[in-house]
Amino acid sequence: MTIRRISIFPLTGAILFPGMQLPLHIFEQRYRDLVGDSLARDRMIGMVQPKGQGNGSALFEVGCLGRIGDVEAMEDGRYNIILEGLQRFTIRKELDVSTSFRQVEADLWEEDEASDALSIAERASLEIESRRFADIQGYAVDWGAVGQLDDYSLVNAIAQIAPFDYAAKQALLEARGLSARADLIVQLMQFFGRHDGSDDRVTLQ
Repeated sequence: MTIRRISIFPLTGAILFPGMQLPLHIFEQRYRDLVGDSLARDRMIGMVQPKGQGNGSALFEVGCLGRIGDVEAMEDGRYNIILEGLQRFTIRKELDVSTSFRQVEADLWEEDEASDALSIAERASLEIESRRFADIQGYAVDWGAVGQLDDYSLVNAIAQIAPFDYAAKQALLEARGLSARADLIVQLMQFFGRHDGSDDRVTLQ
């Protein structure tokens, strides 16, 4: 297990998975500082969800390290970036730093799911439930393109973009193994997709 010092971007509802991309608009000064520092060093940023709303809120233990790919630097200091997911990590401790952005010491996960495959039944269940959920939510989906995705890309793409609440998204990030994550996605779609007018509807982040 590799231990690494990571500069982090705490953002509720924003989950990054290995192999996926996350577009971000950077406008707050401390995160402009974060991006500027990252570009000057190794282009790495850790995405992690905070447990509260304040700037110093406690953090969930598991996040994902990403590398800045495309970047657009604006004249007023803002950035548009694409963060490319590399490895999940577990935070050991938050570091006492003088930078405007937060930093942690974390253990990087050994990511070995890219070669995993779902069973035929698991894949079918995921696609069927995804179609039902999309229909309920009124989403337009290119199902032909979806059908061409390999299991790893499909599962992680759904886990990253599905409009579940922050706790559900965190559970997906922490799920180890492709089958376990696919099963959790199906359960969450069944729960959040209930179209009954209750308060259990999807919470958009």
